[in-house]
Amino acid sequence: MDHPLISQESLQEAADQLSTIRDFIRFGVTALRQYDAHLGQGTEDFFAESSALVMQTLSLDWSADPEILDAKLLASEKQEFLQLLARRINERIPTSYLLNLSYFDGKPFYVDERVLIPRSPIAELIQSRFAPYFLDELGQMHQDIHQLPQNTSPKIPERILDLCTGSGCIAIALAYAYPDAAVDATDISKDALEVAAINVEHHNKQYQVALLESDLFDRVPAERQYDLIVSNPPYVDAEDMADLPAEFHHEPELALAAGQDGLDLVRKMLAVAADYLSEDGLLVIEVGNSEWALKQNFNKIDFHWLTFQNGGSGIFALTAQQCREYQAIFQQAIE
Repeated sequence: MDHPLISQESLQEAADQLSTIRDFIRFGVTALRQYDAHLGQGTEDFFAESSALVMQTLSLDWSADPEILDAKLLASEKQEFLQLLARRINERIPTSYLLNLSYFDGKPFYVDERVLIPRSPIAELIQSRFAPYFLDELGQMHQDIHQLPQNTSPKIPERILDLCTGSGCIAIALAYAYPDAAVDATDISKDALEVAAINVEHHNKQYQVALLESDLFDRVPAERQYDLIVSNPPYVDAEDMADLPAEFHHEPELALAAGQDGLDLVRKMLAVAADYLSEDGLLVIEVGNSEWALKQNFNKIDFHWLTFQNGGSGIFALTAQQCREYQAIFQQAIE
């Protein structure tokens, strides 16, 4: 599909006529709207997208004094921003890749085209410490806002597994949430694990987060028992893959596509998860738009579908007891 392109003349006019940070943020918003840039890979509105491009170009913090918005840009700074904006519009490169920066759970992460751009609602679960199923790092109970299963004897999780870790953002956020927990993070992609290693080191979590190249559970030691297993796996079905906006084709297909109905990896996880969960463990998996397909495939299973205050859906939880109870059904689905 052809997209409208921003012309060099338009960019030059902006460089000649505009002067302040506020001017260029406004120009970016107009251009992104006018040329149909697709959002949803880290930002949800054009103002945030344009602001990220401008502020990062100038090495300014989001929390900078608003008065700085009236500061004038140097000619070289104007050119740097306008070149990024042109690539964002004409090449459809997501802003997070242009900046090598994305935020998850309020924390910065390095990203490039080897990994998916973080955007999972699982961040909200981490912020609430998966209450009421678990206690927080101080042994306190947070408010139940996500409709997680009940747990008669909640505790602080000691060992956590993040399957399909990608950039490592979920594993690292979990390490912050539970500083005394051991966190294992797996991915089948060596490239993704290289990015995850950058982030683990940047956040100084290399003594708490262990990275492992593995196809789901394949290389996870059989004796490992986890109190919490979390995954944001590839779950885009074939139909949705064909309809993805151009921006998403910069992301690795391996991190998106999951077969005809989007459940190729989820079926395998469900079939094995019971073997790796502790007695009162919890499994949390994101399936996004493949929620309908999962309900159709396993219409007798009582999945706990979670709700989110900041938007998002398609994430379910199962207790270890449920995983054991339904394991035969799950295993039959992959035979």
